[in-house]
Amino acid sequence: MPSLRPLPKTLFSGYQGNNHCQGIAVDPKGGFIYYSFTTRLVKTDLAGHPVGSVEGLCGHLGCIDFNERDGRVYGSLEYKNDRIGKSILQKLNRSDPVPDAFYCAIFDVDRIDRPGMQAESDGIMRAVYLKEVVQDYNGETVIGKVRYPHRYGCSGIDGTGWGPVPGTDRYRLHICYGIYGEPERPDNDYQIILSYDAEEFWDRYAQPLNQEAMHRSGPEKCEARYFLYTGNTTYGVQNLEYDAYTGNWFAAVYPGRKPKFENPPLFVIDGKTPPVSGVHSFTGESILQWTLLAPDGKKESPGGLFFPHGSTGMYAAGDGRYLFSEAGHDASGQFTRVRLYHLDPTDKNWFLPVS
Repeated sequence: MPSLRPLPKTLFSGYQGNNHCQGIAVDPKGGFIYYSFTTRLVKTDLAGHPVGSVEGLCGHLGCIDFNERDGRVYGSLEYKNDRIGKSILQKLNRSDPVPDAFYCAIFDVDRIDRPGMQAESDGIMRAVYLKEVVQDYNGETVIGKVRYPHRYGCSGIDGTGWGPVPGTDRYRLHICYGIYGEPERPDNDYQIILSYDAEEFWDRYAQPLNQEAMHRSGPEKCEARYFLYTGNTTYGVQNLEYDAYTGNWFAAVYPGRKPKFENPPLFVIDGKTPPVSGVHSFTGESILQWTLLAPDGKKESPGGLFFPHGSTGMYAAGDGRYLFSEAGHDASGQFTRVRLYHLDPTDKNWFLPVS
């Protein structure tokens, strides 16, 4: 059980330009919180005092997670030329396209000690290339005579989290696909989670990233690929977080648009049930699946929570306390307020603010 370190009831990130908050990560022993604001990583202490930032990214830094075992922050990093990628480049006043590439970024956060540090030149960030994601992003799903671009609806990656594979003691890094929402296509109702034994061998792949000539150093494939049947979402799992208190995983999404689903914004993954063999509903291939809980008591699957926060960041302290990002913006720019919640499964939305 982690130390019951004081956590702030509220915390303001400060104004961070024109890109919204993508995720948060907490170092409970060091007393720091990290924010992903798409093209920058921000570090403050748990009183909200700024410590430093890492900038200079022209890709999409998404969900981040702090690995207490090695003291580093890991996050999904996308470079692509779809609507999202072009919007990022436009905000950075760049007109030159970047090649489609997907990485896990690894930040040596102990070295972040001042604002405006550079991801490329200050030696803080390395990255591991994720070949499978690129293949699925550039691939297609063929169902009957219809060819759908982007296999499984893969739009890249986002949700990132360290923790055990459900029902096992295998501590792994998990990276979730982004999934295009497209209500008209039938193959995008699953979340896809890649599991990596990153502690054992990733240092051999991790290299500094030159965004003018990006490397392709990474594993040939993940240790295991898992599917999670949630129904439709908009861009897949935005944030993934393991909760040692309940032994479950939380997956926050932007709600989907297919009317046959309830389309909740937060799913609870059963952490006690090992992956089970199954068949993909539309492609017919054999798959390994994680199991969803039905937190509202309903037996039908998929079920979820209508708790409104988590898609822009969440942290489980491991003792029944949680920090959730509540992102916003005004004339001064984008920001988030992080708020402290506690678990109450008797409440329909499970989480209540600490008053």
